[in-house]
Amino acid sequence: PGPAEWSEAVAAAAGALQAGGLVAVPTDTVYGVACLAQDSAAVRSIYSLKGRNGAKPLAICLGDVERLYRYCHVNVPEELLRDLLPGPVTLVLERSEELNKDLNPFTSLVGVRIPDHPFMRDLARACPGPLALTSANISSQGSTLSVLEFQDLWPQLSLVVDGGPIGDIQSPECRLGSTVVDLSVSGKFSIIRPGCALTPTVEILKKKYGLEPESS
Repeated sequence: PGPAEWSEAVAAAAGALQAGGLVAVPTDTVYGVACLAQDSAAVRSIYSLKGRNGAKPLAICLGDVERLYRYCHVNVPEELLRDLLPGPVTLVLERSEELNKDLNPFTSLVGVRIPDHPFMRDLARACPGPLALTSANISSQGSTLSVLEFQDLWPQLSLVVDGGPIGDIQSPECRLGSTVVDLSVSGKFSIIRPGCALTPTVEILKKKYGLEPESS
């Protein structure tokens, strides 16, 4: 898309989110559904859209590393954050008081995503607070790499942003989603979901920053 269509799409998606809607978006891993994380009614809508277990947390999505400090208590060097973000990794950190109490009320932690996808980053920057982000599929079904794969969800979405196919539709690896790593304990890390970037992520955490894997 040209610059005008691009900014129109960002504005349309940001408008739909600010009106309390759910928007399907392309990310650097799979298609996602986003809403404003600070909007409790929209967060409830995402759970009912997916038929998701209420005890399964939603990640938040931001446009830039600097914004992370507002919603999380960070106990790792900023350089570590910048080595992994933006990218196909979800970092789990202690949440701050700024984050909506109705988002994952059962845990003091929150997963943070900064997708390496220009549309997602522009959209996150265009919204006042963080986005809540989850994969665009019914819970327990496979993740989706094209908008046609989640057609059954369209009627419940305010907007579907078609970024074309993501990755190789034939490749199971492409459907793994982000690597989820818990960094909430100082000096340690634990892998919650291997995802698509496990090896490079662990290498950075161990070799460059000397973090120890937490024994599960």
